[in-house]
Amino acid sequence: MSKKKIMLGNEAIARGAYEAGVKVSAAYPGTPSTEISENMVQYPEIYAEWSPNEKVAMEVAIGASISGVRAMASMKHVGVNVASDPLYTISYSGVNGGLVLVAADDPGLYSSQNEQDTRCVARAAMVPVLEPSDSQEAKDFVKYAFELSEQYDTPIIVRTTTRLSHSQGPVTLEERQEREDIPYERNITKYVMMPAMAKGRHLYVEERLEKMAEEGASMAINRIEMGDPKVGFITSGIAYQYVKEACPEASVLKLGLVHPLPRKLIEEFAKKVETLYIFEELEPVFEEQIKSWGISCIGKEIFTRQGEYSANLIRRAVLRQEVKTNPAAGVPARPPILCPGCPHRSVYSILKKLKIHAAGDIGCYTLGAVAPLSVVDTTVCMGASISTLHGMEKAKGKEYIKNWVAVIGDSTFMHTGVNSLMNMVYNKATGTVMILDNSTTGMTGHQDHAATGKTLMGEEAPIINIYHLCKAMGIKNVVEVNAFEVEELERIIKEEVAKDELSVIIAKAPCVLLKSNVFPTKCKEIPEKCVKCGACLRPGCPALTKTPEGKITIDQTMCNGCGLCREYCKFGAIEEVEA
Repeated sequence: MSKKKIMLGNEAIARGAYEAGVKVSAAYPGTPSTEISENMVQYPEIYAEWSPNEKVAMEVAIGASISGVRAMASMKHVGVNVASDPLYTISYSGVNGGLVLVAADDPGLYSSQNEQDTRCVARAAMVPVLEPSDSQEAKDFVKYAFELSEQYDTPIIVRTTTRLSHSQGPVTLEERQEREDIPYERNITKYVMMPAMAKGRHLYVEERLEKMAEEGASMAINRIEMGDPKVGFITSGIAYQYVKEACPEASVLKLGLVHPLPRKLIEEFAKKVETLYIFEELEPVFEEQIKSWGISCIGKEIFTRQGEYSANLIRRAVLRQEVKTNPAAGVPARPPILCPGCPHRSVYSILKKLKIHAAGDIGCYTLGAVAPLSVVDTTVCMGASISTLHGMEKAKGKEYIKNWVAVIGDSTFMHTGVNSLMNMVYNKATGTVMILDNSTTGMTGHQDHAATGKTLMGEEAPIINIYHLCKAMGIKNVVEVNAFEVEELERIIKEEVAKDELSVIIAKAPCVLLKSNVFPTKCKEIPEKCVKCGACLRPGCPALTKTPEGKITIDQTMCNGCGLCREYCKFGAIEEVEA
């Protein structure tokens, strides 16, 4: 007997993989996709792992598919860029067991460096895309994606967004479909993509997409909901919910297969309505194709290409209604900051004192770009900090980077920083790379990685030693230091950036939010000793504030007892007390 449960979209995706009989799941954590894999571990029938990066995760899933089982890879939209190399080629090769890539886009930039639309990548890679609109569909579409993958011999992308990933809805649970493994048969024209083989497979891929577009008109995931024929919407995903909320009487063509588009169904719907709106978040993927077929429609000329959509957007743009301003609109902005006790704050406070710029990376340490620390000057993508520093040195010379360092976290270093550092070694670079090792993948919620000693499934694993890894590359100058020993840290930074050689500083201290990291003490102010110099405020810890008299007070509910403020106070006005 089936039962219902309230589930996050990501939780429902994991459930869909379980019910579809998936045996292998690989991912790299990235908001808004992280919870998919975190929920996968509750199903012992599925082998689930954190891979060092999205390219590796995709390749693991490909290998499992070729061997004959259903496999899935999960990542955020920018992770698809990292995985694009194997993705574009496996599109040509096709699959053996079903192969699904879940790509979580981030309209509104809640936790990302760009707003790219995975549908554009899918069109270039010639990979079909399904897009669910609620938690129930998230589960069902994943199951259906595996069926389509095997039916059409193709990887399938299931595209989600932040709103869908992190929204909850009722989901009907069903039993797992245990499936026999598909026998592997050697076929080099299918699986070995040398030029001669790839030419033939390219033609196959085009034929496959044409067939899917033709048959998409009868797929249940594409449906026409006829209402008032005066107004019609073509939409998909979470945007469908906004259409139904703002214009419940309108006619709607809800697309579940968003690439390739079912042209016949779209043409049929367009003929039934007087005014046709294309309501899609981010890029005009539907709109451009539909207009190219000679169908009159309204899209981005009234709807934005930027940010997340809403029902109010329809009310303003289509219904011409005045929408009340969000009552929170006048509230002062509260930008994200490093947590009290974060070891990155200690590192950045020293870099600021020394007037050293940082080429930054993706992670919590990106917050070192904003006031009051204001140290990080660049952030591009995972692993780019090291390569950026290298490019600066090759462009401007050794002296130019004497007041620069590259800053990268331990998980990001394992992701793609290793390759960048290898490049510096190989090309005889000068520069200082700082690896901020807080023993976790912090910003996405404390996932393990290859240097933490534990797998996604909670098993003990070999620990990749970052110090020895750097030494094995042939780097002579590799130094480890406690991130909170500020005097020693300052001495080491001064010494290393002055060298005309490549050096690596590993600043070690666990993330303050790790359950295993317990500070036995807190810091408390001694008002009578405070001289109002403000030195303790320079690192920008939010637990410290000024009193009206100009002295310092420490919020005991926020203090984590790292002692950084006490290190900066030269007048003994801060003491350690039992937590």
